[in-house]
Amino acid sequence: MPQTVLLAEDDRAIRNALERALTLEGYQVTAVADGVEALAQAHRTPPDVLVLDVMMPGIDGLQVCRVLRAEGDRTPILMLTALVETQDRIAGLDAGADDYVVKPFDVEEVFARLRALLRRTSETQGAPADVPKQAPATTRDRLIEAAGLRMDPQARRAWRGARELELTRTEFELLELLVRNAGIVLDHSTIYDRIWGYDFGPGSKNLAVYVGYLRRKLDEPDAPQLIHTVRGVGYVLRED
Repeated sequence: MPQTVLLAEDDRAIRNALERALTLEGYQVTAVADGVEALAQAHRTPPDVLVLDVMMPGIDGLQVCRVLRAEGDRTPILMLTALVETQDRIAGLDAGADDYVVKPFDVEEVFARLRALLRRTSETQGAPADVPKQAPATTRDRLIEAAGLRMDPQARRAWRGARELELTRTEFELLELLVRNAGIVLDHSTIYDRIWGYDFGPGSKNLAVYVGYLRRKLDEPDAPQLIHTVRGVGYVLRED
């Protein structure tokens, strides 16, 4: 069956064009014009992925995102925004969005980000029922640790010291990649490929925004910074 997309965009021209493009790409699309309709449709028929415009009349995309996350809905969400400031993008991540695209956008970039979100979702749904199950591992067996960080990939939980970190899906996967490669400088292309499944090129600020937001959640007063920028190359996790 085709994967389902719930698209909420108040600009009719953009909504119609994106609906046609997604349909031609093989998705089953439900397109609505505002946040109220988006919430109603998401409750009525949960989609595989949501594409939400940030600026909509009444209930905007951020509010839709907050409501769904408060209800425990973990459906991946891609935000469409004309806002280019870092703080505006952080607001979307704060609301629980998994990724964003800045208008005007190339439809191929939207496709690439949707593929990455859906692939990551399928990878976390567990093994098929007909695969023999191994004896369950203890929490300690599952933990990966580096630089004072502990992560339980199976439970999707992470801690710095005794403090548990509240991370979005993308933040968790980025941190897990850095922890598993602690002390190794990962270049931008490698990180984009592993986390998003697509290299958005040297002009993209997407990775820098996520690293900055992750630092805000990790860093503590009088404690060493853990994620370091290697200028012109990428990022590395280490405790200096």
